Amino acid sequence: MINYDELEVLAPAGDFERFQAALDYGADAIYLGGKTFGMRASPANFDFEQLNEAVKLAHSKNKKVYLTCNTLPRNNEVPQFEEFIKSVAACNIDAVIVADLGLMSLIKKYTPDMEIHMSTQTGIVNYQTANVLYNMGAKRVVLARELSLEEIAEIRAKSPADMEIEVFVHGAMCVSFSGRCLLSSYLVNRDANHGECAQPCRWGYHLMEEKREGEFYPVFEDEQGTYILNAKDLCMINHIEQLAEAGVTSLKIEGRAKSAYYVSVVTNAYRMAVDWHKSNPGQPLPEWISDEVFKVSHRKYCTGFFFGHPKNCQYYETSGYVRNYDVVAVIDKCENGIVYATQRNRFFLGDTLEILAPGQKPFVFKPELIWNENNEEIDTVNHAMMKFRFKCEIEFPPRSIIRKQL
Repeated sequence: MINYDELEVLAPAGDFERFQAALDYGADAIYLGGKTFGMRASPANFDFEQLNEAVKLAHSKNKKVYLTCNTLPRNNEVPQFEEFIKSVAACNIDAVIVADLGLMSLIKKYTPDMEIHMSTQTGIVNYQTANVLYNMGAKRVVLARELSLEEIAEIRAKSPADMEIEVFVHGAMCVSFSGRCLLSSYLVNRDANHGECAQPCRWGYHLMEEKREGEFYPVFEDEQGTYILNAKDLCMINHIEQLAEAGVTSLKIEGRAKSAYYVSVVTNAYRMAVDWHKSNPGQPLPEWISDEVFKVSHRKYCTGFFFGHPKNCQYYETSGYVRNYDVVAVIDKCENGIVYATQRNRFFLGDTLEILAPGQKPFVFKPELIWNENNEEIDTVNHAMMKFRFKCEIEFPPRSIIRKQL
C-alpha cells in the first residue's frame, strides 16, 4: 500500500522570492544553490546569510532545504570546498546534493553528520551503483532521467529499504546523459557542468554535406529548417500513483532558473495531485489539477523514459515556449470583503481573471469595481507595482496570485 505521507514534493528555488513561493504552495522540501558549486549559474542563488535565513524559515514550517553541490569541480576549485561545506553545515541545511565522488569524500571528512544525496549528474542507472553509493554514505540517490518505471522498481526492490529514491517528474530535459552535456562548452565555451548551459540543444539547425559547402538541408522538408535536438518538457502529473508504486520517495520539479509564478503553479499542482491520490486512491486526477501545468510557460509535454524508450520527446515545429497566462497582480491582504493587491501586469475592468491560492481550485471572476490608492474608481490597472483593491467576499492568503489568460 502506498504511503502518500512519505511521498515528498521537492520544489526548486533560484532566489528568496521563489523560495517563499515554494513554501507557500506546498513543497515538502526545497532545493537551492549557493554562490558556488551549484549547477545553475543564472539564478541569483543564496549567500550564506540568505541560506541561513531560508533554512530557519523552512524549519519553522517543518519543511526541509537541500543545497546543490553538484558541479564537476576542476583542480583549482577543490581547495575552496572545505570552507564552503563547513559554512553550509553551520546553516543547518538538511542535506547536500553532490555528483562528484571527490566532493562526497570531502563532505564526509569535514562535515561527517551531513546528509548526502547523490545527484542525477552521477548517472545512477542500476541497483549496484545505488547500493555502492548507499554503502559509501549516501542517504538518497537521484536517479538518471533515462530510467523506466520498471527499472526504478527493480532498483527499489534490490536496495536497502531506508535508501531514498528521487526522480525528476517535471520540467526541462537535457539532450545529454543525465545532464552531462558537452555541446554548450564546445559551441560557446559555457560549461553546462558548471551551471552555465546556453541550451544549444534547443537551437535551430540545418545539415550541410561536407563536400557541398554552403548548401544547407533541413532534416525534414521544411524551408525553415528543423530542431533536431529539441527536447520537450517532462510532465508526470497524471502518473503520481505509478511513480509511488515503483518506490519513488521524492518527486523533483526542475526549474531553479524559472520564475516565482512557475514555482508556485507547478508546486501547487503536484502538491494537490499527491493530496488527491492520498484521499482518493485509485481515482483519476481531476482535470482542473492537471490543467494547471499548462498555465505556466512551458514546451510541449512528454513522459520521458518512464514508459520505455521515448518516441515523441523531440519537438520539431519551434524552439519557443507556450505561454497562455500572465500574472497581473499578487494579493497583499483581504479585509472586510475587500482584496488589496499589487499590480504585476496591465489588465482592465471587465477582464476575466483567476485567483490561485495554495491548495485551492482557481477562482474565476470579473471585478465590477476597482479602486486605486487614492480611492478613485479606475478602468485600467496599468502602472507598474501600483496598489489597488476590489470587492470579493472570498478571502485569500497573502501572496495568492491573480492571473489572466492571454
